[in-house]
Amino acid sequence: MAEDAALKSIYHFTVQDIRGNDVSLSDYSGKVVLIVNVASKCGLTQSNYKELNVLYEKYKNQGFEILAFPCNQFAGQEPGTNEQIQEVACTMFKAEFPIFDKVEVNGKNAAPLYKFLKSEKGGYFGDAIKWNFTKFLVNKEGKVVERYAPTTSPLKIEKDIQNLLGSS
Repeated sequence: MAEDAALKSIYHFTVQDIRGNDVSLSDYSGKVVLIVNVASKCGLTQSNYKELNVLYEKYKNQGFEILAFPCNQFAGQEPGTNEQIQEVACTMFKAEFPIFDKVEVNGKNAAPLYKFLKSEKGGYFGDAIKWNFTKFLVNKEGKVVERYAPTTSPLKIEKDIQNLLGSS
């Protein structure tokens, strides 16, 4: 437990990309990051990918990144293999932002990154992620500054992104 308390930013974590390669989140140091648990077969999928793409296109050259983590814990809405997930995200939904390895976000097998995110910003009804497309906004120092509900439109987060990009 003391080790968890020592983790102060997302930069302490290494995750796997969708191809199984290790990625240190310290690679995103100095950037504003939106971390999202995604699913291919959710009622929120189309609108979220569309709006995430708009934000990514608009701000990626200003130091903004979106990190998408597929998750199959909500009504089995991300059942595919990593290859299938990548095909859907990148071909059907035209995602250009990084897609990572499928993870669990709740329970004893939750990815360490998600345990950290939830410990930094709990939800209204406890820390558990309630559904696909829960979003965590991280500042340039790797600190979690906000958590948004699955139903929060990505475009509604744009002002918060702009504010963080404008701060040094």
